[in-house]
Amino acid sequence: MAIPEILPLLMIGAFFVLLLGGIPVAICLAVTGFVFGYIGFGPMLFNLVPARMFGVVTNYTLLALPLFIFMGIMLEKSKIAEQLLDVIGLAMGGLRGGMALAIILVGVLMGAASGVVGATVVTMGLIALGPFLNRGYNRAIASGVICASGTLGQIIPPSLVLILLADIMGESVGTLFAAALIPGLLLSGLFVLFILALGIFKPAMVPAFPPEERAQYSGGDIARMLLKVVVPPLALIFLVLGSIIGGVAAPTEAASMGAFGAIVLAALYGRLTWPVLKDTVRSAFVTSAMVFFILVMSQPFGLAFRGLGGERLVQDAFAMVPGGITGQLLFLMLILFVLGFFLEWIEISYIALPLFLPIFHAAGVDMAWVAILVAVNLQTSFLTPPFGWALFFLKGVAPPDLKTSDIYKGVIPFIGLQLVGLALVFLFPGLATWLPNAIGW
Repeated sequence: MAIPEILPLLMIGAFFVLLLGGIPVAICLAVTGFVFGYIGFGPMLFNLVPARMFGVVTNYTLLALPLFIFMGIMLEKSKIAEQLLDVIGLAMGGLRGGMALAIILVGVLMGAASGVVGATVVTMGLIALGPFLNRGYNRAIASGVICASGTLGQIIPPSLVLILLADIMGESVGTLFAAALIPGLLLSGLFVLFILALGIFKPAMVPAFPPEERAQYSGGDIARMLLKVVVPPLALIFLVLGSIIGGVAAPTEAASMGAFGAIVLAALYGRLTWPVLKDTVRSAFVTSAMVFFILVMSQPFGLAFRGLGGERLVQDAFAMVPGGITGQLLFLMLILFVLGFFLEWIEISYIALPLFLPIFHAAGVDMAWVAILVAVNLQTSFLTPPFGWALFFLKGVAPPDLKTSDIYKGVIPFIGLQLVGLALVFLFPGLATWLPNAIGW
């Protein structure tokens, strides 16, 4: 193999060595990108990189990221998510597994309100894990349902993953939001069916609320609480998503409405205090800065890798995969799933994914469908040990007696359900393409 052909392989190897050494991913991207880019191009690289970085920081669509992050964190800091869980849990408590079903529904609502996995998992872990265990839920199932429900924000729009995938794949954000709606609800439905099945066949693992606890409230009381607590966040979600999917507002404008709406909701509930607002702004800034730093530093890495011929090596490797474009797409799904054991979704999206996309572009594959397959696949990366972030988030707020092995065992069935959802979207592309086509996108 010629020296230039070895450079992109050495570049990938150097990146993983630095990453495993504990160096932050953005620094790993920058160091490997600049060092190998300089080896391959000399000083010319530094003439190309600024334009690429400028393109990221001036991308109007990406402005939706900090606004949606702010929206989700405001709902979490103002305790609106906590109220949602209490009221929906009370309404569902008469069913076996009712509290777990409430967690899934709140995961859907919080995912649609923010798309921030960390905030959702931590919030539900703090609020629900103790009551789960006190009411006799199986430790593994309690952990698994919290982790899995918290990751629904990565597929249910408005999702940060979908916004970044739209930028990477050259699709509109509205198209991907519309394409993800049915698969996201399908995945939530699979989780619900699993809990209902446990309630039937293993009732001791998911007991119902004690009758005396529900007897404190009448049906009318619960209905009024649902109306007061659940309807306003639902209205905000429909306002944001409806304006994007309906073509009334661009994602950035809709995100600004969502951020303002979250402030209004916090004020209506009497929880918009200066400490809450200050804490929300600080958390939103930190999270947004982390995301954009990785995006900016991925530019020299991607530029150097392509310039060194890495893209051609990937295409040559894919050409050897049997089964044509179907086999290549299955191979991509396998690669992304394996990478999810070791890397975060944002690293996979901006490092691995762009290497494979030209193959599917050239074959004329529907990129909205590919994007949803990728998004569902990346969602599993939050649950797969040893580096699934949802596992870390939950362990950080769990009681000391909850073992890491309990969390690992609990997420296994939900990883399986996500793979079932991925297979369904793969076998029936209309699940992802019907809604965008129906509204003319």
